Amino acid sequence: MTVSGIISAIIVGLIIGALGRLLVPGPQSIPIWLTIVIGIVAALIGTAIARAAGWADTSGVDWIEIVIQVVLAAVGVALFAGLRGRRSV
Repeated sequence: MTVSGIISAIIVGLIIGALGRLLVPGPQSIPIWLTIVIGIVAALIGTAIARAAGWADTSGVDWIEIVIQVVLAAVGVALFAGLRGRRSV
């Protein structure tokens, strides 16, 4: 991954985190900065998975890569929201 790839993954990660949060039903008790971090991590991992599978280099929009990223972000948001909800204050 190049520097421009990492920067674009971070920018996409911001969007991916928001989309992932929208897919999780109900309220999530996690801060927005954690949603952004989850989106960035999901974008990076999703890109790595798509590259390893050979799906990242298409002539148009990499829809499969985006779907992988959004699903990973939704799973991450759901996991962290569940963990945070179990914590006693």
